[in-house]
Amino acid sequence: MILVTGAAGFIGFHVAQRLLRDGQTVHGLDNLNDYYDPALKEARLRLLAAQPGFTFHRANVADQGAVTGVFEKERPEYVIHLAAQAGVRHSLTHPRLYVESNVLGFLNILEGCRHCGVKHLVYASSSSVYGLNSAMPFSVHQNVDHPVSLYGATKKANELMAHSYSHLYRLPTTGLRFFTVYGPWGRPDMAYFLFTKSILEGKPIDVYNEGNMKRDFTYIDDIVEGVVRAMARPAIPNPQWRGEAPDSATSPAPYRLYNIGNHSSVELLRFIEVIEECLGKKAVKRMLPVQPSDVVATAADVSDLTRDVGFEPNTPIETGLRRFIDWYRAYYRA
Repeated sequence: MILVTGAAGFIGFHVAQRLLRDGQTVHGLDNLNDYYDPALKEARLRLLAAQPGFTFHRANVADQGAVTGVFEKERPEYVIHLAAQAGVRHSLTHPRLYVESNVLGFLNILEGCRHCGVKHLVYASSSSVYGLNSAMPFSVHQNVDHPVSLYGATKKANELMAHSYSHLYRLPTTGLRFFTVYGPWGRPDMAYFLFTKSILEGKPIDVYNEGNMKRDFTYIDDIVEGVVRAMARPAIPNPQWRGEAPDSATSPAPYRLYNIGNHSSVELLRFIEVIEECLGKKAVKRMLPVQPSDVVATAADVSDLTRDVGFEPNTPIETGLRRFIDWYRAYYRA
């Protein structure tokens, strides 16, 4: 049995759906908070609930008693932890939400895994941990001690917390640093979603740093494939690890970190151009300065994940955005 936290969220929904199609028994956990429209989360859940093998638990990962109860009752073999307070810019104004959900909530998941003898914990980290790093493509073997948002700092904290549990309790943990995930059933606070909505409504779109941004946009199906493959390969110790020259991505404990991205940066203005092409409508751009929490460019080195689990992202933005916009028009009758 597999426990997927954040099952009503964007990535969690797609991961749970894929596991169910593969014949797995899936227990989903989510609190359906109102960071964005709960109706979208409920619609995702209805699709999951219609499939055999799915059970839903409504709970907040920051609620120790609720999380403990789910672990003790269901005894999952594998845990895919995707629940978190999302949103980089939101962390500037609501910092306590991020510590509560992303740090305390992660501790509750770690404790549940520890006491239930979970075979493998796979959890969501983020490209945001790279912060002020500028050597690209970003590598999991780089030092990442300079986050530029509290969101990024909480994700780095998750990686450190996971390592301590891998070391102390031999709990196999794998952290996946997601790079700008997009696709159908996506998050309404994400740029591509906001761009699509505003362009269709004839409203201007906010383009930060005058459009001089690059992102490693990664289509959701590629992400899901990487997550499922990583789950099936529990982290193992690295016998070559040495404390005098520590490798941040591995350990003498059963611990691994991977980037999971498209391995290709796209200029933001090109991304907007593809959305315009798909919609058949031009955007009115409102050029704005870079935000304090923004990373100007991201690019993922995914060679470790490719080597270890055969991960090969293969969805260009022209294909992925077309699929998203087809879904958007159908869902919102736009």
